[in-house]
Amino acid sequence: MMLRVDQIHSFYGKSHILHGVSFHMAPNEIVTLLGRNGVGKTTTLKSIMGIVVARSGMILYKEENILGKKPYEIFQHGLGYVPQGRKIFASLSVAENLHLSRGGRLQHEESREKTLEWIFEIFPVLKQRLDNRGSQLSGGEQQMLAIARVLIAAPDAVLLDEPTEGLAPLLVDTILKTLLELKRTGMTLLLVEANLKMATSLGDRHYVMDQGRIACEVTTQQLLEDQVLLDKFFRI
Repeated sequence: MMLRVDQIHSFYGKSHILHGVSFHMAPNEIVTLLGRNGVGKTTTLKSIMGIVVARSGMILYKEENILGKKPYEIFQHGLGYVPQGRKIFASLSVAENLHLSRGGRLQHEESREKTLEWIFEIFPVLKQRLDNRGSQLSGGEQQMLAIARVLIAAPDAVLLDEPTEGLAPLLVDTILKTLLELKRTGMTLLLVEANLKMATSLGDRHYVMDQGRIACEVTTQQLLEDQVLLDKFFRI
């Protein structure tokens, strides 16, 4: 098992946000967390990464309990995180943004160079804009940089929070193709995504969240065909 989340409870101050969230992911699988805004999807990702420390439960990554570890330790262990809103360093160049993540995991220089070449094959526009500051990139280019900044550390799995948020349809297709390419290379992805078309195009399985809990686990076919489920958890 690549990732197993078992009965985690997370809080913001005294506010109880996650109520016993449990799910699992196998290697080379794309799993999505779905549901309306405010149901705990982002908090789940932050809890896995140690940004929000779950007060109870267990989080196993490659059979090791990472609950309580610092975010940088989890990153060094091979779990990447692309946060909502991209969070790139706007005042730094593309090259500098990428360089900051290159020490995330211990790699030989030759391996790092091969990883960088591979990233530029996926995102050729970043190679063209190496000297541009983050603030000079379009929204789509910033999202590509946010993903590339994680990939350069050669993670085994990546958590992505709303990677297509605010992007034009053409750029959404670019991100979709990129994530499918990552899956083809053997990477495991946990995706929070509001775009149901995107989620069903990518996901092997889907967990629907509601009020800080996992409400159900569904296949893509079930998600597309169950109108009662769609009305209950996705319609406003």
